[in-house]
Amino acid sequence: MSNIVSMGRGGTGKTSFIALLTKYFIEIDERPLLLVDADPDQSLAEMVGVKLEKTISEILYEFLEEGGNITEASPLERLEPRVLESLYEGKQFDLMAIGTKWKEGCYCLPNDLLKKIFPTLIKNYEHTLIDSPAGLEHLNRRVTSEVDYIFDILNPSKKSFEHLKRVHRILEELSIKYKKLYLVGGYNFPDHLSKRAKETEFEYIGKVDYDKNVESFVLEGKSLLDLPDSSPAYLSVKEIIDKIIR
Repeated sequence: MSNIVSMGRGGTGKTSFIALLTKYFIEIDERPLLLVDADPDQSLAEMVGVKLEKTISEILYEFLEEGGNITEASPLERLEPRVLESLYEGKQFDLMAIGTKWKEGCYCLPNDLLKKIFPTLIKNYEHTLIDSPAGLEHLNRRVTSEVDYIFDILNPSKKSFEHLKRVHRILEELSIKYKKLYLVGGYNFPDHLSKRAKETEFEYIGKVDYDKNVESFVLEGKSLLDLPDSSPAYLSVKEIIDKIIR
């Protein structure tokens, strides 16, 4: 059983990385799988062909509209069973999403709800794959304090490398336990920057190859799980993960 998190700046391809990783685990029958979309953009569900009925934030909205009071001493106990209503249950994987902000400037309660149910929920799955928001929000919110593998998806920018220093600091400050943090070049990460990635304190493990089909699938709202097995992007993700778990 493993918990896997993708992170990185916006537009690096971290959501498609999780989708392609899902395709791979399905192929090798490493199931059941739980996908968690912690990114407010909520694009993971579409990338794996799922139409979510509810998100955790929407459960909160409903609770408030019904007269619920989040200022009471322990609203989490009453909300916890309802949060499971946001869980999409499929034949190949389950999926849940935090959703958009339920209150201006604050994700605290949705995160607290996810944190509360997370330890019990993940015991039912072989792998849990978390698509985190751009930047360091997932680590700051500490949705989970124990992670097996973190994949930081890089793009060709100074900020992409600068944020690695902050990642290292936050991991230590929050005492987040993890086995390994790997750097992965995104689809637009040039080969010549791999040397710079290898000079950081983290291990650079490869890059996701460009695939025009991925672009067209995302643009058309098609599931990346339906990409052909010969897809360069899929094969590169498969090669990356094989280095770790096989």
